[in-house]
Amino acid sequence: MSDARKVFIMTAKKKGPALKMLSAVIFLLLLLNRAAGAGDFRVLPIKLVFDKNAKTGIITIINEGKEKLHLQMKAFEWTQDGEARDRYTETDDLIFFPKIMNIGPQEERILRVGIKSPAVDKERTYRLFIEEIPVKKAAQGVQVTIAIRFGVPIFVKPPEEVLKGEIVRADIENGVLKVRVRNSGNVHFIIQSIDIVGRDDRGSELFKKELSGWYLLSGTEKTYTAEVPGGTCRELQGIDISVKTEKFDLKKKLDVNMEGCPP
Repeated sequence: MSDARKVFIMTAKKKGPALKMLSAVIFLLLLLNRAAGAGDFRVLPIKLVFDKNAKTGIITIINEGKEKLHLQMKAFEWTQDGEARDRYTETDDLIFFPKIMNIGPQEERILRVGIKSPAVDKERTYRLFIEEIPVKKAAQGVQVTIAIRFGVPIFVKPPEEVLKGEIVRADIENGVLKVRVRNSGNVHFIIQSIDIVGRDDRGSELFKKELSGWYLLSGTEKTYTAEVPGGTCRELQGIDISVKTEKFDLKKKLDVNMEGCPP
């Protein structure tokens, strides 16, 4: 999952062939991953970290396109639900200026960001969304406007950081391996991958899978699933699980119970 998103705003004035053409246009845009008329900008750095020594920061926005860029900024508190799905709530906890900016072709501008109050016991997490304001142009038939939005993660660290994770569940249910990972610390970490290796009673490898991960914020959990190959489950003796983050690894060995395998 990427922090950068493209928002498509579409208007069809005709049905039938027009809608078919619209679908074809969108398909082409997705293949090319860029299109004429869309802004083209870079953001540096791609995240901000505030601690006891840094309560303000600077983001540089670079217009790499050939047209003038119109941007607006909005701040959101970033939380995760019981399955670590991202949730955003608009907030005034962040101070940032300007809130609207125009950048000429091949130019760059500075966005200044600060936090109103520090974190106490637990890391506070936000995203500052930098979003292109589409320029409306008169056109006939189908109109397609592309707006690029980039969410800069902002982390406000507590005075004492506790980085801790754990695998709280690992079992097979109806032929599906379920691995539940918890962030039991007070700051976030990023799960880079979950490596799964199934072995028989001689230790020989029967199957191997790698799952991708994402941010896991403080106090949240997420279940990762992997289907065990059909004829393999009942031959398994154990499964080695390795959760790799950017700062530490978590490992667990699961003894396979045949009751979790499909009949």
